[in-house]
Parts: sequence; C-alpha cells; structure tokens
Amino acid sequence: MAKTSSVEKNNRRRKLVDQYAAKRKALKDVVMDQSKPLEERFRAQLKLSELPRNSSKTRIRNRCEVTGRPRAVYRKLKMSRVALRELGNNGLIPGLVKSSW
Repeated sequence: MAKTSSVEKNNRRRKLVDQYAAKRKALKDVVMDQSKPLEERFRAQLKLSELPRNSSKTRIRNRCEVTGRPRAVYRKLKMSRVALRELGNNGLIPGLVKSSW
C-alpha cells in the first residue's frame, strides 16, 4: 500500500486541475494564437505562469485505484499489475482467465 500522503497529494492535484481547467485552456488558446499581438500573448503567458503549478494536468500521477501504487499501472483498468494479478487469482475480475500449465 502506498503512503496515504502521496495518494492524497495526487487527489488534491486532481481537484486543482478540474478547478482551473477552463481558465488554463482560455489562456493557452490566447498564447498559441499567432494572429494575436505579441504583447497580448505575453500577458496571457504571464497570467498562465501565475496559476498554481499543481493545476497543470501533467502533474497528475497515474496511481492504482486499489493500492495506490504509482508504477506499472494499466490505464484501461486503473489498476497496477500486482493488484491485477492478486484479484485475478481470487477470481474477482470478470472475464479474466489466468492460465496455468
């Protein structure tokens, strides 16, 4: 099991991303628009840099929903390989057949 503080920190980041998503998108659109004047784009870039760093989507870490493990996480299942194997062995994942020979 991962440290609770690490999992909670990641959850706080998710909330910040949701909170600032619209504002961040609007500023990014202004910065990337080549038809706007340079001064306006620069001001938008400064505003964007004033936003909290944790409000950026790239700061979110994919973590296992079961254990909180940060590595070897399958995106489709939102589960780590360790948790997948454990739950699969117990027969708790529908459609998963574990081979043994």
